[in-house]
Parts: sequence; structure tokens; C-alpha cells
Amino acid sequence: MFNLNGKVCVVTGGNKGIGRGIVENFAKAGAKVVYALGRDEAALKEVESLFPNVKGIKLDVTDVAGIKAFVASIKEEHANIDVLVNNAGITRDTLIQRMTDDDWNQVLDINLKGLFNMSREIAPVMMKAGVGSIINISSVVGIDGNIGQTNYAAAKGGVIAMTKSWAKEFARKGAQVRVNCIAPGFTQTDMIKTVPDKILEAIAAKIMLQKLGTIEDIANGCLYLACDASQYVTAQTLRIDGGMIFGI
Repeated sequence: MFNLNGKVCVVTGGNKGIGRGIVENFAKAGAKVVYALGRDEAALKEVESLFPNVKGIKLDVTDVAGIKAFVASIKEEHANIDVLVNNAGITRDTLIQRMTDDDWNQVLDINLKGLFNMSREIAPVMMKAGVGSIINISSVVGIDGNIGQTNYAAAKGGVIAMTKSWAKEFARKGAQVRVNCIAPGFTQTDMIKTVPDKILEAIAAKIMLQKLGTIEDIANGCLYLACDASQYVTAQTLRIDGGMIFGI
């Protein structure tokens, strides 16, 4: 059985969708505390009210000063941070000829630089303690590409590249700090609910398992990479996509 007994966990974008699913899964797995970070204060309070070991913190991953203050407070209270899940992300989809500088900058700032901002502060804490697990949420789009998602594909591809680099960097002096990546396929989130049924049926037909993924599928993958059962796994990208046949 996978468990996180006694572990201090941080999940960005933890107030909704996949992030919230990860927070809830970690809480149920016995984590000492799960810090759910996000921008929606009401949603954070809601998830916080469901579990005694969840703390909702309003924090934007582009707020470098806020991140520094948050990490300093965690170090003071718990000394170490055992697990970081870099999940926060947005989309601003459009064809490249219509893509504005703002569309590009927002997606890269949150989906790529946001991971850098969080990991730059938390990785040294893990390295000093000699142990830790960082899990970066990418996407199959970062591997296969997708029409109308130049910014998103670039960011998510960068996430995979950073994962491989960090796995080497953070363990170079013998610290057991693991860095892995999860690349979800089409997953049943609120974003998918806006897609017409006919399109979803066509997508499912291109998946070996003939169905879309669930938030729980992704959260379970995170739980494996966060817990000690995966202590010899690092620098990997785990596709959780049901077996997409032709990409997107």
C-alpha cells in the first residue's frame, strides 16, 4: 500500500481539478500535512475544511517574494519539505497567427517559469535534508504537440526537459532527491466538460482503452512517485493517457 505517513507535501494549483485530486489523495494517504496552493481562496478553504491535514494557502507561482516567504515559514515549522507537486497551469489556446504576446507570456510564466520559481526555493531544502520527491505535471501535448497550443506545448515540453536536468542536478552530491514528471492525456476535468460529446467520442476512439482518464488516475500516479515505493525512480516521464494511438 502506498502511504505518505509523516510527510510534508506541497501541491501548486491545489484548489481545483487535478491539483485538488492530488491534494485529497495525499491527505487520505496519511501525509502529515498537505499545503494546497492556489489563487482561489474560497476553493482553498473548501478543500481545507474536508481534511484536518490540509492547509490552503493563497499563493501565485509567479510571486517570487511570496514563494520565498512561504518556504521560509515551512522550514521554520517542519524543517523539511518531503514532496513538491508542480501542478499549477493555464491554457490560452489559439492558432499561432492569432496568438498574442500576452497569450504566450501568461502560459510560459505560469506553466514553465512557475515550476522554476517553486523548485528553486524548495529543492535546496530537500538537498540539505538529503531526501525529497519533486513531481512535475506536464502533458502529452508536451511530447506530441497539438494544433492551437504552441504556447502550452512549448511550456510542457520545457517541463520535461527541466525534469531531466533537475534529476541530475539535485542528486549530484548523493542526496536522494528524485525528480519525475507525469504527462496526462485527456482527463475528465471541468475544462473537458466544455467540449461537445461528439468530439469527446472521437478522442476516446483514438485511445487504446477507449475512454478518457479521471482525476484519480493522475492523482494515483502522483501518489506512487511521492511515496517511498518509488525510491529508485527518477528522471522519468510517466504518460497516463490510456494508450493514445495517434497522439492528439
